[in-house]
Amino acid sequence: MAHLIRFNKPYGVLSQFTAEGQWRGLKDFIDVPDVYAAGRLDADSEGLLLLTSDGKQQARIADPHFKMDKTYWVQVEGEPDEMALEALRWGVLLKDGMTRPARVKRLDPAPSVWERDPPIRVRKTIPTTWLELTITEGRNRQVRRMTATVGHPTLRLIRVAIGPYTLEGLAPGLWSEVAESSEKHQ
Repeated sequence: MAHLIRFNKPYGVLSQFTAEGQWRGLKDFIDVPDVYAAGRLDADSEGLLLLTSDGKQQARIADPHFKMDKTYWVQVEGEPDEMALEALRWGVLLKDGMTRPARVKRLDPAPSVWERDPPIRVRKTIPTTWLELTITEGRNRQVRRMTATVGHPTLRLIRVAIGPYTLEGLAPGLWSEVAESSEKHQ
């Protein structure tokens, strides 16, 4: 039977089992044999990472060809106006080409999330805004590059969903196996 695991990846953890330099690896949290990350989440990003022992399932989750939605809560510097949000909705030009259109909305009030260690940098004179941003591709550091392109650098990035799978009920550093019967509904 194939495993499918939801993991709430903390800040400072790589999307691989081996630690490198200052970053910890998945082996510090998950001791299930023969599972591999389906996609990436940078060490300085947090949230949902799916791991599976099924190569076909891994491809369906990670390959942008399948256009599986990835939803993030993004804390950005400043207060994006409607023009900045509209640019994200249409797609923005990055060095590696245009992004696909994203779904984006302000999260007001800000989501209730765990404290990050270390905390983000805060400037007393510059407010921050939380956005919910959904993309269907997964370029390297894409969300961070998109928000920077519209003038609002990302301060904190938490992936909350991949397709039907969510972070719901998972504290940072914890994982749970997706039951086969709920796999299509979770």
